[in-house]
Amino acid sequence: MTTAPHTQPIRRRIAHLDMDAFYASVELLRYPHLRGLPVVIGGRQALKSLAETQDGNYSQLREYTGRGVVTTATYEARALGIRSAMALMKAATLAPDAILLPADFEQYRHYSRLFKDAVAAVAPQIEDRGIDEIYIDLTEVPGETATLAQQIKDSVRRATGLSCSIGIAPNKLLAKVASELDKPEGLTLLSFADVPLRVWPLAVSTLNGIGPKTNARLNAMEIQTIGDLAATAPGILIGAFGERHGRWLSDAAHGRDSSPVVTVREPRSFSRETTFERDLHPIEDRSALSRILLDLCQRLHNDLTGKGYRGKTIGIKIRFEDFHTLTRERTLGTATADTEAIRQAARTCLRRVVLDRRIRLLGIRVGSLLAEAAIRETPDISPASEAVDHCQDLPLFD
Repeated sequence: MTTAPHTQPIRRRIAHLDMDAFYASVELLRYPHLRGLPVVIGGRQALKSLAETQDGNYSQLREYTGRGVVTTATYEARALGIRSAMALMKAATLAPDAILLPADFEQYRHYSRLFKDAVAAVAPQIEDRGIDEIYIDLTEVPGETATLAQQIKDSVRRATGLSCSIGIAPNKLLAKVASELDKPEGLTLLSFADVPLRVWPLAVSTLNGIGPKTNARLNAMEIQTIGDLAATAPGILIGAFGERHGRWLSDAAHGRDSSPVVTVREPRSFSRETTFERDLHPIEDRSALSRILLDLCQRLHNDLTGKGYRGKTIGIKIRFEDFHTLTRERTLGTATADTEAIRQAARTCLRRVVLDRRIRLLGIRVGSLLAEAAIRETPDISPASEAVDHCQDLPLFD
């Protein structure tokens, strides 16, 4: 009788790569003379023309009026208290002399593709987590860990001119924490043995998966740090948060995570939305709202065709001046990526909303996705979209 040899489980080597102040860093490639200065990216359009900015006549936060928010900021601006998603008007009170530049998402997507391609050439097992961050499974990639990480950082720098921070750990949870520990331009290796010293002193909100509501509930239980969370009996957490979430909190506090690096992820939906600089009236600003709706639908068309999808469910999201938010949706007979079909379905959804207040935000979503490769060739017109053809010439907001 032969006994099977005992095998140890493969020790994973997972990296999390996060671009440093990504949007701001891309802008500094365009305006290198602004390096070292507090620069804020945000707002929907420049306060000064491109020609004026090239002459050094930049907009400052003190000049801004509107409801825009900070997209990102250089580290010099962050040192003054400015954070992402902060209202620009509030940011202006903290750093009135900071330079304000508009966001250029086309450029950011371009540099996002460049850095991801550079990483894939070294380590192809990548999980895309957004425009400026990825997970990388390095378990089977030959090479010493720190040397491999530096090779990836150098490849990103050569391809983009930008810096990134990398954290490497036995799992995704700890890798994400590690990448934030030594920003910017960090290279941090984190093992299970490092958890008590380097992870437990951090705030519980540092753990990816603990949002504002859970953080507030934990703080109310006098659990402020990850160490506090690790010291809390699992039964107490299960009693407060339920079986699944409570056990996850306990595991996360001890650095335990078995989630895989997902290299292929099927999207559930595509959406586009915009918050207006000022509240728009459904009658007085009808033409502006119609243009915005068309622009959102065209962007969704580009998203869908670029990724090779069509969708059957078209939904709208509308937020009024009092922040009351409504959603409506319509399911078509045939999946579509056509701009006009999406727009017609969205208009039908909008007619099911009482438009009696000014509007703050408008969004469009396409769900129930089907990959192009799985769709038989059929006309891109559904019974549902045909049913609204007679409304084409009517105003968007009745």
